[in-house]
Amino acid sequence: MTSHVHLVPSLAGAAAGSEVVVEGAEAHHAVAVRRIAVGEELVLTDGAGAWARCEVATTAKQRLVATVLEVERTPEPTPAVEVVQALPKGERGELAVEVLTEIGVARVVPWAASRSVAVWRGERAAKSLGKWRATAREAAKQARRSWHPRVDELAGTEAVAAHLAAAPLALVLHEEATASLAEAMAEALADGVPERVVLVVGPEGGLAPDELAAFEAVGARTVRLGDEVLRTSTAGLAAVSAVLSRTGRWGAPPG
Repeated sequence: MTSHVHLVPSLAGAAAGSEVVVEGAEAHHAVAVRRIAVGEELVLTDGAGAWARCEVATTAKQRLVATVLEVERTPEPTPAVEVVQALPKGERGELAVEVLTEIGVARVVPWAASRSVAVWRGERAAKSLGKWRATAREAAKQARRSWHPRVDELAGTEAVAAHLAAAPLALVLHEEATASLAEAMAEALADGVPERVVLVVGPEGGLAPDELAAFEAVGARTVRLGDEVLRTSTAGLAAVSAVLSRTGRWGAPPG
């Protein structure tokens, strides 16, 4: 049986034979929910590249001590793929974050687009952001990722434009674009694989003209996936898949 994965704040200094203490909600989930017992194996990760296979030494209600059997530290995958995700309505935001995390994005930027149906303000903003971050955390453990994605604070269009301006490659999904994502990637890869790719996924109501203009003004390129128009909660998944299949993350690098 595959060992369960749990997140710890740090694995600095962890080595075979050392002990790692897991406390709080993670320990409770392991002991009370998953009923992991002394002598069983589990995997601990810090979400920043470190991955330790461990054996449970002792357990308590809110505490677990594990003996490290082996440690692996992996470099961060490149290129890093980030998604600026316009706020979807209802629970589709968590769905988008879940599938984007599972597929391997490095960063998710929640975006308050002008045509977004959902609105984050006050307590709702804090609660919604908390749900997105919790979803990313759990999805990363489920996907057995050693590098967990970052979920940013809510951004406005101006902040998104600044983010795109700093990206080596920025692509905006738009159903009326003349160039396909495949064409844009082929052109970009002619100069080598970029270190970072940022994709912008608009809201259900589509991108506003002033948003498109702001993004294009900083060098972002509008692209389409195909003839079909996808929901905002699934368009990012399709776009990231297309990018990863062309950059070497899913196989041999181009060239």
